[in-house]
Amino acid sequence: MQPPPRPGTPPSPRNPRPAPAADPAAASRPASAPAPARSRPPARLRARARPLPRPLPGSRPRSRAAAAAAVVTAVAVLLAGCSGAGGGAAAGSGGSGTGEPPLGRVAVDPPTASLTLPLDAYADSAEEARRSDLAQRRLVSRCMARFGFAYEPPARTGGTGTRAEGHRWLYGLTDPRHAAVHGYDREAGRPRPAREPAAALSDSARTVLHGQRPGETGPAGPDPRTQEEAARTDSGLVVGGLRVPAGGCLREGYRTLYAPHRDSVDLLFAFGLAAEAHTRARRDSRVVAALTRWSACLARSGYRGVASPYELPEKLGPGTDPGGPAAVAAAVRDVACKREVNLVGVWAAVETAHQHRLAERHAETLALFREQREARFRLAARLG
Repeated sequence: MQPPPRPGTPPSPRNPRPAPAADPAAASRPASAPAPARSRPPARLRARARPLPRPLPGSRPRSRAAAAAAVVTAVAVLLAGCSGAGGGAAAGSGGSGTGEPPLGRVAVDPPTASLTLPLDAYADSAEEARRSDLAQRRLVSRCMARFGFAYEPPARTGGTGTRAEGHRWLYGLTDPRHAAVHGYDREAGRPRPAREPAAALSDSARTVLHGQRPGETGPAGPDPRTQEEAARTDSGLVVGGLRVPAGGCLREGYRTLYAPHRDSVDLLFAFGLAAEAHTRARRDSRVVAALTRWSACLARSGYRGVASPYELPEKLGPGTDPGGPAAVAAAVRDVACKREVNLVGVWAAVETAHQHRLAERHAETLALFREQREARFRLAARLG
C-alpha cells in the first residue's frame, strides 16, 4: 500500500524504469516546527519531492494523489551491490568527480532479470513491501475506528516496484526466449490479480477517509507534508464531534508511516537518484556508441531510424499486436542486435558507474534514508 507514482505501472518506451511503490507530489513546503539538528540533513541534500498517498485500492481516487513525481521516469530500486558482474573486458574513462565516470568490469550479455545496481540497496524486497502495505492499511483502519467506522482497506495489487521485480525491462526487451514467443507483449504469462470491490461508504465515512466534503474532489484544507505538521493543522472538517485529520485517514496513515517528522527523507529520494543515473548513462558517450552500433545492426535487417530500444515497438505502427508475428520478428532481431554489440553489458556498467558517483555525492542523505527506512520497518513490525 505504499503510494506509487503510477500504481503498478510497468516500464514503457517512455518510462523505461519501473515505478516503485510511492506516490510523490509537488514541491515540499517548509514546516514551521524546528527539528533536532542531529537528525536533519543539510538543506542541499534534503529530499525535495513532496509525497502524497496512493489511493487505497477500491477507494475513490483523489486528484491530488493521482499525479506522479518527475523522478518517476520507476524507478525500482532493487538489491544492493555492483552491476551484474561477469566476464568481459575492463573499460575506463573520466575522473572521479567530473566527466564520465570510470567503468569496472563490463559483463557480456548479463541477464537483466538478475541484474543488480548500487542503489538497489535502498529498495524494498517483496516481503518488506508487503509488511509496509499491511502496516499502512492498519493505520488507516485505526484512524477510521476513532470516528466509529469499521473499514478495512483492500491490499495493494499489481506491480510493487520492489527488488523482486528486477531490471528486466530497464534496457528494453533483452530475453531471447520471450522475444521469440511473445514479442513485445509484456503481460504475456503474467497473472492478473482480481481487484477487491470497493467498500460502500457513507458520506461521513468518505469525508473521514479522504478528507473531502461530500461531492468535492479536491482537498478541503491544507495538506501538510509530515505528520508532525499535520498535528498542528486544522482540516476544517468535523465528523461526530472529532476533527478530521488533514487529508483524511488515507493521508494520516501514509504520513505516520512514511513522513512522521519534518526531516523525513522523501520516499522516492533513492529512486530519483537511480532515475537520474539512468538518464546520465543514456547520454554517456560509451552508451551512445553502443546504441549506434545496435541501431546499425537493426538497419541491416530493415529496421531503420531506430535510436533507442524504447522506440522500436512504437515504430511497428499503431494497432500492431505486441505479441503478433510482426512484433515477434522485430523483437528477435532487437535482442540479437543487443547481444551482438553487448549493449546491455555496456549500458549496465555505465549506469553502475553513474549510480556509484551519485551515491557518493548524496551519502549523508542516503544514510538518513536507510535509518528512517529501518525505523519504518520497526513500526510495521509493531503494527503487524
